[in-house]
Amino acid sequence: MTKRASLDADVVVVGSGMAGLTFALEVARGASVLLLTKKARAESNTNWARGGIAAVVGSDDDPEYHVQDTFVAGAGLCHSEVARTVVGEGPARIADLEAWGAAFHREDGHLSLGREGGHSRRRIVHAGDRTGRAIESALLTRASAEGLAILEDHRVEDLVVDEGLDGPRVRGVVVVDDVRGVRRVVRSRAVFLATGGLGRVYRHTTNPSIATGDGVAMAYRAGARIANMEFVQFHPTALHPTGDTAVLISEALRGEGAVLERLDGRRFMDEHHPLGSLAPRDVVARAIARELRDSGDDHVQLECSGIDRELLRQRFTGTLEDCRARGVDPAREAIPVVPAAHYACGGIWTDLQGRSTLEGLMASGEVACTGLHGANRLASNSLLEAVVMAERAAATFRETLEAEGRWSNAPRPPEVPDCDAPAEAPSTPGAAVAAPDAPAEEVAAIRDLMWEKAGIVRSVAALEEAREQLLPLQGGGASASVPVANLATTALLIVSSALARRESRGLHWLEDHPWRDNESALGDTLTEIPEGDVGRAATDVGAGAAAGPWARIVRQGARR
Repeated sequence: MTKRASLDADVVVVGSGMAGLTFALEVARGASVLLLTKKARAESNTNWARGGIAAVVGSDDDPEYHVQDTFVAGAGLCHSEVARTVVGEGPARIADLEAWGAAFHREDGHLSLGREGGHSRRRIVHAGDRTGRAIESALLTRASAEGLAILEDHRVEDLVVDEGLDGPRVRGVVVVDDVRGVRRVVRSRAVFLATGGLGRVYRHTTNPSIATGDGVAMAYRAGARIANMEFVQFHPTALHPTGDTAVLISEALRGEGAVLERLDGRRFMDEHHPLGSLAPRDVVARAIARELRDSGDDHVQLECSGIDRELLRQRFTGTLEDCRARGVDPAREAIPVVPAAHYACGGIWTDLQGRSTLEGLMASGEVACTGLHGANRLASNSLLEAVVMAERAAATFRETLEAEGRWSNAPRPPEVPDCDAPAEAPSTPGAAVAAPDAPAEEVAAIRDLMWEKAGIVRSVAALEEAREQLLPLQGGGASASVPVANLATTALLIVSSALARRESRGLHWLEDHPWRDNESALGDTLTEIPEGDVGRAATDVGAGAAAGPWARIVRQGARR
């Protein structure tokens, strides 16, 4: 393995969304931080988030109400300590975001609060229906003012893992400068993954093009534990037709009085759940899928006539613009909607300090699985989790550097790599070989396969078919494409976890087992490569060794 005389940074942050920027800005106060982002710095799932950020700041609210709403949505798998910690620290993080420049809407001096599905109170702090953009803009402005080192168009392929006396430890990343076409190593004491989601694994998704599951795939290859990948949330209301990237129709519309209807005008959600159109997202998505199956229609509609015209204009500016650009005016007609892949509740297993099971690797945001969401994310809990957990991870990393005498009282710039003079890339465990572009046919085949075989409603037979077709695409080899390998690895983790959970719970609905199994399945689905097989796992799978050590699925009781 190539050794370098010095580190490029104390920590490499991968991803420029809310989690990555929050962590980087906090740690950069006294350590050297290098932030790498796959595309432009503003392109992230955070920037696309519309609804808002849930927090207990209303006079009629209480942390326990929020925790209980989270538990109900999570279908028995939420980790109690995590939920109470994240909810409890939420108001302070909202204050931080405002201090950093996030322009949340206020009325009479108080935060304006919306309500979304699954919430028993109004607690959605928002900036209209462009909350994510407001937060991302504030964080990027702060990053620019403080001189945070950010390299755009730098695609991280894999983690650098050193084998030490105390076991494997992450010591950097293999990165490709996609503008210059240069591949090199960036060395660091630790890596913080904030790579976002995996919605592009599916044909229809609200996620941007960057959301291909790269962080989960590279962490898995390196030997980190992955959790609860079967729980993929499909947002019930994406603008129909969806296009390559679906336009999200905010759940906050239903919070203000919009209702779901069949094309014949019949309201149907009251038949599926007591909360009607404000039911949790998994319930709504399955209800729509059933209605479409029974009616033969290709979409349902969201009727907004119950919302005051002025409120619609002020609160949902982005939605109105997007709909009108497609020839739909929500103020005058119903919005055509269908479900689309939206959010991953599973990911890299982390503790309450953002640490993975692999030394030197931290993660926060959608790429991580903290246990907050359980089997189904409560609306607008994702941005809350991202900022709270990133802050906690930063504080823990600072404590580590202070204990080692490496924390400075002043910011320390990183050694920004000279990508015109590449270093030799190491043979990291399970590393796939670089390729500049992902073959469009293979990517489309994976996305179609996952939509048909591992979507909103699943069956054992369909999942097994998907697994067999994905195995040859996941492995390494001289002609392998890293983007395809990452997409296929992420898809395989979803399929394998879904096959292991022989019950229906939250976002995972298995036709063969349409009930909850609280006796044997009330715990997380944990996936990891068996010790000793990390280095050869990708090769085994690439050879089509379905019975080989591609993954080990184990059960562990939920941390309650």
